[in-house]
Amino acid sequence: MIAMERIDQVIKETLRYHVINEVNSRIRIRITDDTRAKLIKASYGIYNHSTVELCHWTKSALVKGQSCYKFKFYGAPAGGSHRCAEFSPVGMICSNRCVYCWRPTESFDSFIPSEDLVDDPEEIVQGILRERYRLLTGYFGNPKSKDRAKEALVPTHWSISLSGEPTLYPKLPQLVRYLKGLPSTKSVFIVTNGEHPEMLERMQREDALPTQLYLSCNAPNKELFYRINVPVMYREDAWERWLRSLELLSRLNTRTVIRITLIRSLNYDFKYISEFAKLMLIGNPHFIEVKSYMHLGHSTFRLKRSDMLRHEEVREWAMKLLDEINRLGGNFRHMDEDEASRIVVIQNMSRYIDRWIVRPEEQRKYSNYV
Repeated sequence: MIAMERIDQVIKETLRYHVINEVNSRIRIRITDDTRAKLIKASYGIYNHSTVELCHWTKSALVKGQSCYKFKFYGAPAGGSHRCAEFSPVGMICSNRCVYCWRPTESFDSFIPSEDLVDDPEEIVQGILRERYRLLTGYFGNPKSKDRAKEALVPTHWSISLSGEPTLYPKLPQLVRYLKGLPSTKSVFIVTNGEHPEMLERMQREDALPTQLYLSCNAPNKELFYRINVPVMYREDAWERWLRSLELLSRLNTRTVIRITLIRSLNYDFKYISEFAKLMLIGNPHFIEVKSYMHLGHSTFRLKRSDMLRHEEVREWAMKLLDEINRLGGNFRHMDEDEASRIVVIQNMSRYIDRWIVRPEEQRKYSNYV
């Protein structure tokens, strides 16, 4: 049992949007009732310190059968986006306050919870699935979505990327292994800000890497890194910690992606392309996704609508990046793009891996609608 004086100290000195108290006869962390109420009003599901949501593309797949670019690019989720469970095991806990984030970053706490304060992976997954069922309830009565909603109850894909930095969850390796061990699972994606390379190293060491690991890359240099990502946990060496994750990316034994989010007023200028290209060669990922910032959610309080790019602008920027990478000695090619999401993906041909996690011809066995 954790000493109460320690708990009181943690609450007093660190936490604003989380509390530590007894839940199911265990002392653990959970999101405060006030924050929980706000998140539920915003259509989140909450289980103690974990969050889940039905994203735009999950809802689109349920009603219209239209899936997101991850399905188009990589064949994930198997069956379509209605079979994707997007969640965070440490909801509302993050080391950054990124200006482009559409989550309520003003309600984030920043700390690394200890293993004795967090739920076990199986408990998180069961709690998330119950909350996801609640979020899906309205779709069971709609003739256009009821059959897909039933399929959605058994996810084939887990996206650990919602409203917190997943590498702050101290049992992340166990969670990945648990998800991969579920009979229906075909893929697990993790998106990280890269400021916690120790967890990436641990996941490699413990053979617990996801199917595909995303590293966010929104700045070509240290100055813009601090302006865009606004790190709050490692103010002195956040950039260096991110560079360590970038270098590690080139050696991880899993599919890797660098995702660049372009913001017109901050990192879109063509003068930054050479710096970005040099970073891409250090990370040497299997894929690079270049996408536009989207003026949604809480990001609208920090950025302007004009900070969004047209798809044609994203394509032009990505092609210039591709040319510069190859000029510097890389071997990448244009792979695909999705206009609706304003995103272009280029593929590493020197570190080649098949783009398909589940090939298009195999998709039909996972859904009646593909």
